[in-house]
Parts: sequence; C-alpha cells; structure tokens
Amino acid sequence: MATSEVTPLEALNRAFLLNYPKDAARRIEAMLPLEAANLLAKQPVYVLLPVWRNLPPGLTDNILQQLPDAKAVDLLAAMDAGLSSTLLSRLDSARRDSYLELMDDGIAAELRELLEYPIDTAGWLMDTDIIAFNENITVEAALKQLKEQNKEELHHLFLLNDDLYLQGQVPIQRLALADGDQLLSSLATPLQAVVTALEPKSEVIEKLEKLKANMLPVIDGKDHFVGIIHGKNILSVLKQDMATEMQTMVGVSKDERALSSSWFAVKKRLPWLQINLLTAFLAAAVVGLFESTIAQYTALAILLPIAAGQSGNTGAQALAVTMRGLTLREITVRNWLGVTLKEAGASLINGFAIAITCGAGVYLWSRSTGLALIIGLAMISSMFIAAVSGALVPIVLKRLGQDPALSSSIILTTVTDIAGFMSFLGIATLLSGMLAAG
Repeated sequence: MATSEVTPLEALNRAFLLNYPKDAARRIEAMLPLEAANLLAKQPVYVLLPVWRNLPPGLTDNILQQLPDAKAVDLLAAMDAGLSSTLLSRLDSARRDSYLELMDDGIAAELRELLEYPIDTAGWLMDTDIIAFNENITVEAALKQLKEQNKEELHHLFLLNDDLYLQGQVPIQRLALADGDQLLSSLATPLQAVVTALEPKSEVIEKLEKLKANMLPVIDGKDHFVGIIHGKNILSVLKQDMATEMQTMVGVSKDERALSSSWFAVKKRLPWLQINLLTAFLAAAVVGLFESTIAQYTALAILLPIAAGQSGNTGAQALAVTMRGLTLREITVRNWLGVTLKEAGASLINGFAIAITCGAGVYLWSRSTGLALIIGLAMISSMFIAAVSGALVPIVLKRLGQDPALSSSIILTTVTDIAGFMSFLGIATLLSGMLAAG
C-alpha cells in the first residue's frame, strides 16, 4: 500500500497539471525531456492527457521515450486515436512496433491503420522528425531544448499557439542573435504555405516550385503540425519517378534492375514485346494496302525505312519533352493546347528543313523529281502527325486516369509507323503519274 500513496509534492503537481494544463505545458517546455519524464511518470494517465495536448511535437516524442514503457503505452492508448497515431508516426519503427505490441489488440489495429498514409501523398513523403515550440516561450528556453535535441541541418523553428496550431517560423540565425528573454513570437516570420497530409504529391511539388521554397510544413486533418516536406527529398522522388518512367515507356518493369535475373526480365518484358509485335503487324497491314503501288514503283520500298524512321524520331522527341513536363509538373492536362501547338509548329519547321535535305538526297540518287517531291511531302506530313501524337498521347492518358509512362511508347510507335507508311505510300499513289515505273 505504501507504494501507492501520493506524497504532498506529487499531489500539488497533480493539481497543477489538472487545473492549469496550458501553464503546466509551458513549464515543462523549459525542462529537459528526462527531467520532465521523471516528473510525469509519477502521475496517472488521466492527469497527463490535458497537459500532453498542449505540448509541442518533438518534445512529446522525447518525453514519451523517456517514460517507462508501460506508462508510455497506457498514455498512447488513452489518447485520441488521431493524436496517438501522429505521435507514433514520428518515432523510429522499432520503438513504434514495441509500443504497439504492448497495446490491446483492438487499439493497436486501429492505430496501425491510421499510420498508413496513402503512397504519393504529403504524409507519405514527409519527415516526421520535427521541432516546434510554443510561441510564448523565451529564446533561452528554446535554445536549452535545442541543445538537448542536438539536431543537424536545422534552418527554422516552427511556432505553435496554445491550441497547437501553426503560427509561423523563426529562422535559426535570428534565434541565435536574439536576447534570451525575448519571446519566440517576437521573432516569427509568416509561413509561405502549408500542405495537408493527404495532399497529392503533384500538388506538393507544384507548391514548392511556385513558392521557390525548400520545405513545407504538413498538417493533419485537425490542422495540427505533423511533419515537414524537404525540397531535397522531393528531388530524389522526382529522379526515381523519371527513372521508373524511362523504363516503363519502353516496356520494362519499374522493378527490374541491372542485375535482376534473366528470368525476371523475360517475365516482365515478354508481354510488352508481344503487344509491340501486334502493332508491327498493324503497320505491315498498312504497307499491304499499297502492295500494287510498291510492285509498280520498286524505289518506294527502298525509301520506306526513311519515312517511318523520321516520324518515329519526331514523335519520340515530342513524347520525351511532354513526359518530362508532366513528371516535373511543368505542365498539366489543362496545358494540352499550348503543348500541342508548340510541337505542331516545331514539327512543321523541322519537317520543311528535313524535306529539303531528304528531297535533295533522293533526287541525287534517283534523278527523279517526282520521287524527291513525294518523299519531301511525306516528311512534312508524317513528322507533323508524329509530333502532335507525341504531345497528345501522354496527356490524353493522364486525363483518362492512366499512367502515361506505361502505354505512351507503344501507342506512339503504332501511330508513327502507320503515319510514316501511310503518308509516304498514300502521297506516292496520288502522285504516281510523276514516277517512272520499275
């Protein structure tokens, strides 16, 4: 029984924590985490909850990990599930799992579900190792906490009001030069923007680029500060996205690596090669439509690869630029007309230039003005169709909710092959009177 008795000092602390939780939270912020944990460990969970709701993230993480495991687990289980899951998300995986293992199965299952942010959302991308302080504490108290936490690459402190809503930020340089008795609120600068934890990656990147910011704070559904998205992390995600899209565009699985097994490569590549073979048959069918023209003018067969090759290269260039724009969020589906007109204009100019070069080469080879004119016109028309297709195919797929990297290349290859053959052989058929048979 003696161990359950409350000393007069503990009783006073309990009364203060229960009746003045906000004031108690400010006092605790001025303490070291271990010191605060030793004080709070002596109190029952119902006493800790009101104070805990008024402590900034970062400090709560440190204090929680200094508490005995049983006390920490009881506290987490008694909290609102959203607050508890947010706190757990900021802990390392080993510590988080150990707490969940000690909890009631039902509570643990609920928290595990809340901890799973959807892939490619701000919550999935954010760094949960954050530092925030109440705006009404002094510079001296903040510096004391910072020295204890020993954070590297710290550029800003985030400030919260008494309800734990973000109020602003303090550049670390300004903090270092301030007087110790100044309040953090007097040093605050406004936040450029915030993102919600469920905001899509594309919108996060758009905000970072628009604001030229190197980080964005993340808030949860109740507007509480839960993490930071760093620009350097987004850059690495974009690099990975681009590498993945490069592979999927040519029918290679995003999971395949340079040292993957041959069998893995075969399983992932063969279906796309079979589809590509089908599109090749479609292109061959187009050539078959002009069998009689080719039989009569055999020089056309020699020039077929030139027509298909130039349209294929033009389409690939337009596709690469458009895919890059979509990946880096330089463009959205709303920009389809501007992108298409740009590619159309570029293809017409390039088409005329290539037509002159190609026509001159064909004339020197064949001494046929008609054949030179036909190949020149085919270059212009096929390159125009290929460029417009290269711009529109990924945008249309994106608009339909499909992954443009997955199908764009195969669709475009089909279009450019057919456009090249159809343009060249169709024009040759129409202008066959200008060709010499044989």
